[in-house]
Amino acid sequence: MWGTSGRALREALPAAALQMDGVGRVHGSGTSAVRALRNVDLAVASGSFTAVMGPSGSGKSTLLQCAAGLDRPTSGSVRLAGTDLTGMSEVALTRLRRTRIGFVFQGFNLLPALTARENVTLPLRLARQRVPRPWLDEVIERVGLAQRADHRPDQLSGGQQQRVAIARALITRPDIIFADEPTGALDTVTAGEILQLLRECVDEGGQTLLMVTHDPVVAAHAHRVVFLADGEIADQLEAPGVQQISDRLQSLRGVRS
Repeated sequence: MWGTSGRALREALPAAALQMDGVGRVHGSGTSAVRALRNVDLAVASGSFTAVMGPSGSGKSTLLQCAAGLDRPTSGSVRLAGTDLTGMSEVALTRLRRTRIGFVFQGFNLLPALTARENVTLPLRLARQRVPRPWLDEVIERVGLAQRADHRPDQLSGGQQQRVAIARALITRPDIIFADEPTGALDTVTAGEILQLLRECVDEGGQTLLMVTHDPVVAAHAHRVVFLADGEIADQLEAPGVQQISDRLQSLRGVRS
């Protein structure tokens, strides 16, 4: 399915796709200030699949937004494949997100008037880059949409729409893909298929993935699970099972209660 082995691709990539050092984020000021992140240190290795979990309000979404350059940390630094995002202008950040970062959201975020193929190529067209047809055909084939590429979103199932979103994230050959509850709008069977596809993107395609989820079953597909509590990294588990993830998450909820 994948033309080049994931191992070979990982060996050609820099060691860290994402490096967060001492990242803090405060919303508001004075007595109404809310500290969403506290001195977060996180390294995401190239070619790895990392899941981020934690109780509601633990800072998961803020971490993802700061890591992707969608929000600016109040303190600390964020580096994407060696590029420091901290002092970049909004124009430079927008350009970087279009070319070096892929996004997969719970709500798919497809443009209804465009076909699946046109939605996939949208990041390249927005960046005014040429669409390499062989790569486009390969990506569409990889996600299993070769027979549906000319259909609009309303002609596709939820799982097919999420496959379009994954292909759109892959098309720019990004340094890292950020996924925010990518299976939250899908039934159990379809969610399993999407998670298998994401894992293949990492293991066989050498892609790097950072995913936020609340579901231990989803998180168990990752190589590593990072747990947040009150804006801080509380724990990390390597290749944990569903029960191990559930138990650790429950213990963090108990601490907050």
